[in-house]
Amino acid sequence: MTEITGSTPTPSDQAPASVPEWEQRFRAPRVSLPDWAEDAPDRALFISNATGTYELYAWDRATGEQRQVTDRPNGTTDGALTPDGESVWWFDDTDGDEFGVWMRRPFHAGGDGEPGAPVDEPATPGLGPAYSAGLAIGRDGTAVVGRSTDEDGTTIHVVRPGAEPVEIYRHRESAGVGDLSHDGTLIALEHTEHGDAMHSALRVVRPDGTTVAELDDTEGGTKELGLTVLGFAPVAGDTRLLVGHQRRGRWEPMIWDPTTGEETDLAIGLPGDVVAEWYPDASALLVVHAFEARSDLWRYEPGAGGAPARVKTPAGSVSGATARPDGTVEYLWSSAAQPPVIRSTSGAVVLDPPGAKAPASVPVDDVWVDGPGGRVHALVQRPAAPAEGPFPTVFEIHGGPTWHDSDAFASGPAAWVDHGYAVVRVNYRGSTGYGRAWTDALKHRVGLIELEDIAAVREWAVKSGLADPERLVLAGGSWGGYLTLLGLGTQPDAWALGLAAVPVADYVTAYHDEMEDLKAMDRTLLGGTPEEVPERFEASSPLTYVDAVRAPVYISAGVNDPRCPIRQVENYVDRLKKRDAVHEVYRYDAGHGSLVVEERIKQVRLELDFARRHLSPEPGTTGA
Repeated sequence: MTEITGSTPTPSDQAPASVPEWEQRFRAPRVSLPDWAEDAPDRALFISNATGTYELYAWDRATGEQRQVTDRPNGTTDGALTPDGESVWWFDDTDGDEFGVWMRRPFHAGGDGEPGAPVDEPATPGLGPAYSAGLAIGRDGTAVVGRSTDEDGTTIHVVRPGAEPVEIYRHRESAGVGDLSHDGTLIALEHTEHGDAMHSALRVVRPDGTTVAELDDTEGGTKELGLTVLGFAPVAGDTRLLVGHQRRGRWEPMIWDPTTGEETDLAIGLPGDVVAEWYPDASALLVVHAFEARSDLWRYEPGAGGAPARVKTPAGSVSGATARPDGTVEYLWSSAAQPPVIRSTSGAVVLDPPGAKAPASVPVDDVWVDGPGGRVHALVQRPAAPAEGPFPTVFEIHGGPTWHDSDAFASGPAAWVDHGYAVVRVNYRGSTGYGRAWTDALKHRVGLIELEDIAAVREWAVKSGLADPERLVLAGGSWGGYLTLLGLGTQPDAWALGLAAVPVADYVTAYHDEMEDLKAMDRTLLGGTPEEVPERFEASSPLTYVDAVRAPVYISAGVNDPRCPIRQVENYVDRLKKRDAVHEVYRYDAGHGSLVVEERIKQVRLELDFARRHLSPEPGTTGA
């Protein structure tokens, strides 16, 4: 076995002329969809990896000036603009541990080290470090701050300029800040006081904590229907709240006025999951429609009584969209073959980062396979050469678990394709985008259910001639890493290799060490704590099956990870060591993944090298 200690390389470690395409995809400058200040729409905030680390940037759209806001060794991605655009808030944790405080900097402030550059100041003095549970900032400077700690559970505070924070909510179960109304008199909260962390109820309160209205589709936890806050109407005097619901078996929006109790059903009529946000004048909704691993945009006018109108976008995936005050829509689009770009319905590219563009990859094919719980959707990418299989095949399993793979650009899978592998991504039961029943099927037999669906797709991949049965790789990060370790132990004859990033490896220890919100999710998934349902935790823990693992296994883990903590990974590795199992471990100084580009490249390089050394015969190296 090999122990590898992480030390992040620098771009100078690679000669530019020798950089392969797969590394170029990671290094290509990226930008997120810009968020803009409600009352100063020319002031925007976005995330970019332009410096080699993902950080926050302020953008004055009127002048074109862009300025880096944050500069930390392990990156920063959590930030918000005040409605007037005067300040940028950003979340300051320690090396990716997600435990920290909100800081504030003026929008036009200079960067660290510049003449006259101000020092960032605490945005919520009086509130100590915690995990973030949401943030909403009002026009008068008032902020609603959600916090979560192991000691207190979830607390929500109103923070007014110059005043001490006032706690308006406290509960052991998970909760969070949804939104603050335009005039600052109503606060929408999501909570799981009923004990079901997968299905939230809503409560609207005044800034003093007085309850205005409740909306609960769980019926006290006896019914598995969730609600989510999509946003208050963004105009003065309008108390309507846009809400996501699951009453028809999938996510759809409706309008609820908590001051009157009136609910307005929206007959949008699109298949798949539908979420929405208000146009700035509240005259219409911008609808993001996700169906069978693709997404598109629509405009819907609630009072018109007509059908939604299509907002033209290319085939692929819309990762985010926003309606501007002039009525144009800006959206972040990509496909598996084409890198992301931010476009406007005016036809323009909104924000084009300087530097080399990411090389394209290959498109995905859709595969539907009959599984034990219904038809399973998988996305398949094949290398350009050789033209026909069977190929060494990587089953790249997504995290979440309440997430889904889509026809969107991803540098990791593209790297495997470049090296001659086919890549299969499975939207197993528990995934979103296929209806509530598919997502909610993940209960009690956690992990084992997902692996049944993956096994059905694996059988198809071999029988169809796509995959070489002797060179099947099970891989994934987070929940995908968990499923990788669990699959290696429960299906030891099926896999030639395992690559697990930031995984759950010892479920009991993970439960006791992880952040409080994830404890609540685990209690929901497994039906209780390890002390209450020990047999379920045992059945779903990779550690239970570690002695059955035959395939070489590579594990990477962040030493500051609050979601899949390092101690439980070490417990699993110790068991591998005791039986001299073939394995390698890479530990790096960050949390649940890294925001440093070179660190990401290093981790993929280590995985590719591990596969090269332990799969026989060697796969091709096309594009390497």
